[in-house]
Amino acid sequence: MSSFLPYGRQSLDAEDLQAVMDVLKSDFLTQGPAIGRFEKAVTDWCGAKHGIAMSNGTATLHLAAKAMGLKHGDWLWTSPITFVASANAGRYCGANVDFVDVDPGTVNLCPERLEAKLQQAEKDGKLPKIVVPVHFAGQPCAMDRIHALGQKYGFKILEDGAHALGGSYEDERIGNCRWSDAVSHSFHPVKIVTSGEGGMITTNDDELAWKIGMLRTHGITRDADRMVGESEGPWYYQQLELGYNFRMTDIQAALGASQMTKLDAFAARRREIAALYDQALGGLPLRPLARDPKGISGWHLYMIRLNLAEISQTRRQVFESLRAQGIGVNVHYIPVHLQPDYVRLGFHAGMFPEAEQYYQEAITLPMFPAMKDEDILRVRDALAVATGV
Repeated sequence: MSSFLPYGRQSLDAEDLQAVMDVLKSDFLTQGPAIGRFEKAVTDWCGAKHGIAMSNGTATLHLAAKAMGLKHGDWLWTSPITFVASANAGRYCGANVDFVDVDPGTVNLCPERLEAKLQQAEKDGKLPKIVVPVHFAGQPCAMDRIHALGQKYGFKILEDGAHALGGSYEDERIGNCRWSDAVSHSFHPVKIVTSGEGGMITTNDDELAWKIGMLRTHGITRDADRMVGESEGPWYYQQLELGYNFRMTDIQAALGASQMTKLDAFAARRREIAALYDQALGGLPLRPLARDPKGISGWHLYMIRLNLAEISQTRRQVFESLRAQGIGVNVHYIPVHLQPDYVRLGFHAGMFPEAEQYYQEAITLPMFPAMKDEDILRVRDALAVATGV
């Protein structure tokens, strides 16, 4: 039997391993020079002014929201089709969370539904302080339209770019913050580049970058110009507010910086795999997600939606058949508002019908740079068996 084909896998080489070994032999395992190198590698690629590396992508969303002033009584809106961290960031700040239903084609946050919800929220006096568009599967959101709404209704924009590094929108690289106040990145092993665990915020806002960096390390500063009163000497530091220990290690950062030298090659291979899938899957009872012609996807995931009316199997039966054939499919994502913790907050089925319909049909196919061309044909053949074609 063929080996198991996972839906995602990190791609490491000898240069990555050596970068980590060099740190392990150095004087700094944390809070050393590798952090700055990684931050510079990401900001240089994205075209942003600042990068603040952190322990994981969830931490970046949390601290960015907090640094933007999100607090008890405020509202954060995001997409229901995302990992729970996009919404949880608001709750960590004590804020209220709500969702905007998705576009039925791209499954990104829908600008038309966002505008309609904003119009009602303005009447109700409940406009969001922050909107978090999620570049789902790597396909960029309609950021020009979301940005225009932000200008009109006064909300800040925090892009969840966990899937999108390597992509662009209107010829602007995801992460450069043209359309937003900040962009969150994730470097989990199945993401486009990895630092093991890890995340980063990119921003062009000097004050926002400083505050996120301060909150990352317990709310502490050693900058005399930021202190209350006089510094007592070179050893002196002050905790200006309650912060967190969300630092990244130099071990992680060294791996991430090494991976960044391969980002263009990774992204190009992911685009090749997506094109091969597009060609190979024609004629099967399924459809890929739509693509916004203004954007280039980072292709973190290759998603399909089953045409369930055309087959006798359920999504679960197709999923389990694929797994039995050694194809490590997954599903991204269970709508956040249907999670028990969110149901307890008052959310329920039927509130975001496009997201719920998508979830009933969705399957994530394997997508990682080391896949071989014949792996795509193997997935196609397994899908034909699973759907009874």
